[in-house]
Amino acid sequence: MPKPVRLIFKLLNVFISLGIIVSGLILGGTLYFNSPPSGPSALALAQAQNPNPPDIMRLDQSGALILEVRGGESAQSVGRRLENAGIIRNQYFWNILARISGEHIRAGTYRIELPASQLQIRSVLTAGQQILVRVTIPEGLTLRQTAEILHDAGVTRADDFLAVAASREMLDAFNIYGQTMEGYLFPDTYHFPLSYPAQRVVAAMAGNFFSRLAQVAPESAHISPRELHERVIMASIVEREYRVREEAALMAGVFYHRLRVGMRLESCATVVYVMTEIQGRPHPQRLFYVDLRIQNPFNTYVNWGLPPAPIASPGETALAAAFRPIHTDYLFFRVSDPVEGRHIFTRTLAEHNAAGIR
Repeated sequence: MPKPVRLIFKLLNVFISLGIIVSGLILGGTLYFNSPPSGPSALALAQAQNPNPPDIMRLDQSGALILEVRGGESAQSVGRRLENAGIIRNQYFWNILARISGEHIRAGTYRIELPASQLQIRSVLTAGQQILVRVTIPEGLTLRQTAEILHDAGVTRADDFLAVAASREMLDAFNIYGQTMEGYLFPDTYHFPLSYPAQRVVAAMAGNFFSRLAQVAPESAHISPRELHERVIMASIVEREYRVREEAALMAGVFYHRLRVGMRLESCATVVYVMTEIQGRPHPQRLFYVDLRIQNPFNTYVNWGLPPAPIASPGETALAAAFRPIHTDYLFFRVSDPVEGRHIFTRTLAEHNAAGIR
């Protein structure tokens, strides 16, 4: 074999050997830095000293990582936090993976089973596989009560929720006639991410309201915002008054009849709203005469017409009743069966009083 050829083969062998060595080093380094650290993490040790860590990064009862990626936070920032917490070996390897993949991590709150490799963690964050919290908002709750449920569930801060629900931007977005979204956030079961922006929570609930309203009362799309507001107010009163589904439309008919003949609505539910939501008092077991005389625009015992705004979030039954009341000449109703919540309906005050002494 000529000498130049032997030299070429030797050089090739050297390059191949170097290539194998470099590839081995790269592979070994990748496997090492990608693998989770051994032993308890710094986060676990810190949490043992402080059982109530901030929600932005903590371990749940099963040892899984609960990680919040803040809006606008960079991948480098997340990597730095993960390394400091002892969840990953090296933030620079994390940054290299970010550059290679080109995929952006998404804001949200995530639950990641540990131990986990950097590739596994990144796949969760880039796919946006957030924790979803199941939250049920019962019918008939107020904005304040709804805010408390969402706050306790970790979905959004109560103060933020109430501020957004009263913001002009949100009211204009849904063409709401009133001053807040009271009555326009549909009571339902929702699945929200943890630490979800209040704007998105309110928008989702309001969007659900108008979607369900379109099914219950398609004609609602053709009335003015003010008229819709009046219907929602009536629906909210009916929601807080009825207990038996088939009585809702008849109750609405009674209230509309009172308005037609020039009577006050005299809804006990409006008095309770004043006491609990405006005066901040506990829910009363019963109402006394002095309660009925409270001077407040929402008290329909002392004011004529509808209250200025809804007093609760009405469900489908109450909305349907407000749009399709049963036409009646009844003017009064009172509980006849406290267990089932049924009422007796009467036309005159004498009949109403007589029904109360049976």
